[in-house]
Amino acid sequence: MTTDPLRVILADDHAVMRAGVAALLAAEPTITIVGEAGDGREAVELAERLEPDVALLDLRMPVLDGVAATSQIVTGPAATRVLILTTYDTDSEIERAVEAGAIGYLLKDTTRTQLVDAIHAAARGETVLAARVAEKLVARMRRPAPVNLTSREIDVLNAVADGLSNADIGKRLVIAEATVKTHLLRVFAKLDVSDRTHAVVVALERGLLPRPD
Repeated sequence: MTTDPLRVILADDHAVMRAGVAALLAAEPTITIVGEAGDGREAVELAERLEPDVALLDLRMPVLDGVAATSQIVTGPAATRVLILTTYDTDSEIERAVEAGAIGYLLKDTTRTQLVDAIHAAARGETVLAARVAEKLVARMRRPAPVNLTSREIDVLNAVADGLSNADIGKRLVIAEATVKTHLLRVFAKLDVSDRTHAVVVALERGLLPRPD
């Protein structure tokens, strides 16, 4: 039993790049390029009109960028999957694209075989990530969650780092010793530590306190 080739649209503001990708896929009988766009707005219009299986989008395009176009395409009436194909692999770019609904994120150094396989996987609803992109996402997930200390908590922690007792910290900051203890307990909870020394160590490691000269 034969299956119809996957219908794909390409969107990239560089005509040479579009032509190169189209040429890579031209010899693939399981994929048909049904439309090309030079900006994100055109990509959205093509997706709405042609209802392709996969939209292959660049990230940075005029009129409407790849992230905004992705968001509109995946929330449109067609079940089009969006696959980002770009040169940019910064954490912020990847995160924005994924949050917008892109099912995959490839870099433009991908091979023809990898691209074809990714398009088929995307059409099946499978997440596709370039190896470098996957590594960045894993590293980001393993990174400790950001800690937000108040300015007063940082003042107290700085005083602890200077070796001051709670009483002396209270005198320096003109607050009650009981208030100092309350601030420290909050700092311990936020940093997931149980004593003053570890609080200072972790704060230094995370850049919450300036390192001593």
